[in-house]
Amino acid sequence: MRMTATPADPAIRKPLDHEIDTWGLTHVGHKRQQNQDNFVVASLHKRTEVLQSSVKGLAELMDSDERLAYLIMVADGVGGAELGEEASRVTLSTAMEYVAESMRCYYTSSDDQDRFAEELQQAAMQCHQRVQERAAAARAASMATTLTVFLGVWPYAYLMQVGDSRYYVYRDGELTQVTRDQTMAEDLVDQGVFTRTAAMRTPLAHVLSSAIGGQQTTPVVSRLMAHRGNVHLLCSDGLTKHVPDERIKERLASMTSAKQVCEALLQDALDGGGSDNITLVVSRIQPASPETAAGHPGM
Repeated sequence: MRMTATPADPAIRKPLDHEIDTWGLTHVGHKRQQNQDNFVVASLHKRTEVLQSSVKGLAELMDSDERLAYLIMVADGVGGAELGEEASRVTLSTAMEYVAESMRCYYTSSDDQDRFAEELQQAAMQCHQRVQERAAAARAASMATTLTVFLGVWPYAYLMQVGDSRYYVYRDGELTQVTRDQTMAEDLVDQGVFTRTAAMRTPLAHVLSSAIGGQQTTPVVSRLMAHRGNVHLLCSDGLTKHVPDERIKERLASMTSAKQVCEALLQDALDGGGSDNITLVVSRIQPASPETAAGHPGM
């Protein structure tokens, strides 16, 4: 588990729901028969509803649908045809259930941030177990998936990754790949066997060393400080096989909306060959007007 954070923004406040601009797309690509990628974008809320009271106006005062967290997940299935799609779908469903339950635990002890990070690791292991059970039932030799999870719990963002689906952050003209690809090639780079340039030219660049349902599963969890200027990108390797980081940075620098930039990057990947399934989700906080910010100090 890797826990990191950056200095807090002194003007930081929890964004309102209408300020969050998010869009996701998935595409089978040009050469695959089936799309084994899946993604989820979800807003997790708590609700306090007064069912009966003798206090006039209390129901209106307490009726609240406050957002607890913002969740984005991408999974890229590995395995023959339906098996890869099932692995990614089952993983996202399982993770969704586990994270929703963990949010209740988090808010009963919100000062215990390390415990919540451990819950995300446990979510990955539960997904791993569920996929292995499905593989055994189907008598499948190979059934696995990547899993990258972004969970915004203001003022932090928790990131959990297994495999090579990536998370990038763009801010102030700089694009940073936050996740590390869990591939054989990357492992050999870390061991000093290959340079990164040489390793990326080998078939090992797309051979997973860690996967949900695979022989080895090593979930990595990070905690980052939220920043209103961040643009978040989660994607499967169907995007990054054909679209270099420099092009991604150019697209994010000129984006007009999350939907627009997702469509532009998808087209870049298709124009570059579209040899794999392509999935990407972009999210940002739109700037609020001074009047809106003054009227809504946060939720």
